Amino acid sequence: MVGYNGTIFAYGQTGCGKTHTMIGVKNDGLIGKGIIPNAFDHIFGYFDDQENSKKKFLIRCSYLEIYNEDVRDLLGRNVDKKLDIKEDPDKGVFVKDLTTCIVKSIAEIESYMNKGTSMRMTGETAMNKDSSRSHSIFTIYVETSEFDEVSKENKIKAGKLNLVDLAGSER
Repeated sequence: MVGYNGTIFAYGQTGCGKTHTMIGVKNDGLIGKGIIPNAFDHIFGYFDDQENSKKKFLIRCSYLEIYNEDVRDLLGRNVDKKLDIKEDPDKGVFVKDLTTCIVKSIAEIESYMNKGTSMRMTGETAMNKDSSRSHSIFTIYVETSEFDEVSKENKIKAGKLNLVDLAGSER
């Protein structure tokens, strides 16, 4: 919310609880929530706070999967379309044509998370019958605008939070 980027990784062996830690249990209250839904609560709670009521904000999200070295857009119209990773001097590394969705509520961003999660590649392993066989990155983009009384200008800050659920690592 103050213009920094961050990343949280879940890494470990198949079946150790990476996806559970990141997503949690649906409709299980505060105890069963994973890191991603807790991030939603934190971000939207920040802007609901009276102290931040004068700030304007834009929240967007994207959800991608890397499976067999192919990048797939879990929120796009064609989930099977392979996307390209590009580099730009101004933007840095990015995924070309990745869908980003504007969200205005916790319920809306949760529905995008659930949609994308249902599109992930899964397969049975000796460790887990519904193992995700891919890496996934759910990204939340936050832009804030606040009027500065001293300079009489709007000050804009942009940051993003990458929430990464890596495939199992048995080696």
